[in-house]
Amino acid sequence: MYIIIMGGGRVGLSLAELLINDGYDITIIESREELCNQASVELDAMVICGNGTDTKILEEANIDEADVFVATTGNDEANLLSCILVKEYDVPKIIARVSNIDHEEAFKKVGIDEVISPERTAAGFLEKVITRPNVADLITFGEGNAEILDMKVRNPKLFGKTISEISPTKDYMIIAKYGPKRLEIPQPDDILGNGERISILVKSSSIEKAEKKFMGGKRFL
Repeated sequence: MYIIIMGGGRVGLSLAELLINDGYDITIIESREELCNQASVELDAMVICGNGTDTKILEEANIDEADVFVATTGNDEANLLSCILVKEYDVPKIIARVSNIDHEEAFKKVGIDEVISPERTAAGFLEKVITRPNVADLITFGEGNAEILDMKVRNPKLFGKTISEISPTKDYMIIAKYGPKRLEIPQPDDILGNGERISILVKSSSIEKAEKKFMGGKRFL
């Protein structure tokens, strides 16, 4: 399956990493050069530095061969326009992130397959929409004020620390860690290492704080 992701921010890069690990071919379209460079270094994916609302950029990404197109930027207008353009190429599945839930109806009116609000989802849900659409259920935590984030531990200050030294706090808690080919329930005496993949349940208002804590200030914006 070939998937094009527009947006190299936190959601886009996290989604790309999940899908690459699942064995899918990924292209990322991102307009900001610094995020293009970051994606090129960290991911085994084609990265095109350009605007996903430009048909030339879409064609450079071989949009006519895509099985799925996902617009993940924080700009609703850009996401909507890119999805409208992509519909002209008969892409089988089009998914859009919507930052303002008042805009959801506009996306649905133009025939977007899936409209996802960041208030009610995280990158892991987008992965399920693409790879397991029949079993993907939308889960809301509280009143939409919490998310599950997948990330890798990159902050050297956390290397060698136990789960109990770090989690839980009033803002987040580590709910999963990943061993070879499997998810593990974290134990209090488990030790975190460089690059270890974890999932955390975090308040939406504390996402930046959590990213800084675990990634040492290296954020997916």
